[in-house]
Amino acid sequence: MSTIRFRALGELLSRNPISVSLPSKKVTEYYGELVFNIDAMRQYLSSEVFRAVKEANTSGSPIERKIADGVAAGMKAWATERGATHYTHWFQPLTDGTAEKHDGFIEFRDGENLVENFSGKLLAQQEPDASSFPSGGIRQTFEARGYTAWDVSSPAFIVGTTLCIPTVFISYTGEALDYKTPLLKALAAVDEASVEVCQYFDKNVTKVNANLGWEQEYFLIDESLYQARPDLSLTGRTLMGHSSSKDQQLDDHYFGSIPERVTNYMIELEYECHRLGIPVKTRHNEVAPSQFELAPIFEEANLANDHNQLLMDIMKKVARRHKFRVLLHEKPFAGINGSGKHNNWSLSTDTGVVLMAPGKNPKGNMQFLTYVVNTLMMVYKNQDLLRASILTESNSHRLGANEAPPSIISVFLGDEVSRMLKKIVEEVGERKMTPEEKTALKLGIGRIPEIILDNTDRNRTSPFAFTGNRFEFRAVGSSVNNAAAMTAINAAMAVQLKEFKSKVDRLIEGGIKKDEAIFQILKKFIIESRPIRFNGDGYSDDWIIEAEKRGLTNITSVPESLSRYLSEQSKKSLIGSGVMTEKELEARVDVEMDKFTMKVQIESRVLGDLAINHIVPTAVAYQTKLITNVQGLRDIFDKEEFETLAGARKSLIKDISEHVSSIKAKVKDMIDARKECNIIKDHTEKAFAYDSKVFPYLNDIRYHIDKLELIVDNEMWPLPKYRELLFNN
Repeated sequence: MSTIRFRALGELLSRNPISVSLPSKKVTEYYGELVFNIDAMRQYLSSEVFRAVKEANTSGSPIERKIADGVAAGMKAWATERGATHYTHWFQPLTDGTAEKHDGFIEFRDGENLVENFSGKLLAQQEPDASSFPSGGIRQTFEARGYTAWDVSSPAFIVGTTLCIPTVFISYTGEALDYKTPLLKALAAVDEASVEVCQYFDKNVTKVNANLGWEQEYFLIDESLYQARPDLSLTGRTLMGHSSSKDQQLDDHYFGSIPERVTNYMIELEYECHRLGIPVKTRHNEVAPSQFELAPIFEEANLANDHNQLLMDIMKKVARRHKFRVLLHEKPFAGINGSGKHNNWSLSTDTGVVLMAPGKNPKGNMQFLTYVVNTLMMVYKNQDLLRASILTESNSHRLGANEAPPSIISVFLGDEVSRMLKKIVEEVGERKMTPEEKTALKLGIGRIPEIILDNTDRNRTSPFAFTGNRFEFRAVGSSVNNAAAMTAINAAMAVQLKEFKSKVDRLIEGGIKKDEAIFQILKKFIIESRPIRFNGDGYSDDWIIEAEKRGLTNITSVPESLSRYLSEQSKKSLIGSGVMTEKELEARVDVEMDKFTMKVQIESRVLGDLAINHIVPTAVAYQTKLITNVQGLRDIFDKEEFETLAGARKSLIKDISEHVSSIKAKVKDMIDARKECNIIKDHTEKAFAYDSKVFPYLNDIRYHIDKLELIVDNEMWPLPKYRELLFNN
């Protein structure tokens, strides 16, 4: 055992930094060189085709076959000049990653001549096998046909020797089978609704974009230690492991000096990202040991999401070159901070105005107030939908602990905006605004531009925090596709803005002037949404009690949270906005329920195997050594001395027996519970069964294993411990 441990923790460690040899160029010289972006299109497309593609991007209109042929020809020429030999439709099925099937450019012409070809037909649409991807019952295994269709708004890019074309993925009958399709529909819906509201303030606004700036947290673990932990390699997290004596108590890792080996990894990662047009800008140590973060400049939400999906793949590839493994699981280690992917969300107009930012004049401030208050109402009405969009099996281990936001959804506004809303309600009340108030928007609003932009303190305990010119949805998990959360937020916001405009228009039709009508509805919304506003400590027990009094929901069960996708309010947001059909929504819930079940099932099986095949034999072997030692003491010392010397050892022997017996009994009970649940056919019912009958055993069994870790001889312990996993960079 000691030889194995020495090899795992000594000989196999790759501590020496791997040198990075990158071109000595400025970032601006190679940024986006692997992307078929505007500059590349301008060079490789005819002026007619180039104008048509730009128009399609702006208006969302379809591209004609003739234009698609022109794009395909230019795209192929650009790609092959850069070494591409294959192309793929790159899509985002309802799994935890992306999918691609590579086809060569070669084909036979006239049955015998080999040529390179790529047509508009191949660019615009493909038919990958859809049978093995999650569909929630939309497609059966024997109904294999599915379609990928080109997303014109997201530029193609090259990875290795393959031209990757971002696409949507739909079934033969037209239902969405991916994350991108609903996201695109949600972005179109919020664009339409926002433009209508913006017309109250600026008639020049014709388009509104949703923006996303994700912050990707992750852990880096030495590859040899990762391979010595089957739980990490199979589930992404440690299913056992006692806390290290030192972890993050001193906060000495946070924003600390980045280890040289990690810096080299980051340098190469940023280089690969920049070549692919991913605008990563920030890198730093996070709170937990071996935890880090990178963040980009914000982008249009669909493109930002594509970039994050691509990034996660690049992170893993680059990490292997540096003898690291990236952990994107939300809670890979118990007792220390988990990882999120904070989604900074905002809306901006084609006139250059960020709608969540204070304006430079009274009209701009009224617009700012309109969007902030409608966001409050959106979150208040859709708290269950927002939670359902982020509460996965892996994220359930993170929420509510060690700096992760709680499962109670609330909005942090900060003192200045909160005081502004309070004054609006308390000082104006039901009376009409005076002409002076309408002109200067006194009530504190006029001071906002001077204060708020430098007042961006964030409440880390808030799931949905206002940070000056955007809202930060902090509850999103580090391993997930951002599109789930972005679809929920933008679809719900679209419906909320439609409702707001309808109410305002009704008052205007009744003879009330526009400014007064807007203000009356905003006052009403401020009062109604009061329960969702909370600037305090979201981790405190007092908040749980207070939230219940306010009528806010606190759901920690993943299946229970997922079931809220089908509530009337969630349907109003997702189906009412045209983002999903009822069939698609029900299918998604079915997929997520099944995904939860399978992840718990895998963790249960891995934990059971490790407990019985690794931990129990090791504990029994150490116990045997103790028994042999006690027997030797009995042979050497008299009875009185023996009892004095052997007492502690006998107590350890007893403790080991109790823990081993508990582990064996609980593993058996867990297996029996799993068998009972596996009989269930309905995915929702099965998920609830796994949640209540199998999931609790994971912590129960872990408790006894972690106790044994503190007892058993360190030299004999079969797995790398937390202190070794977390402090080897």
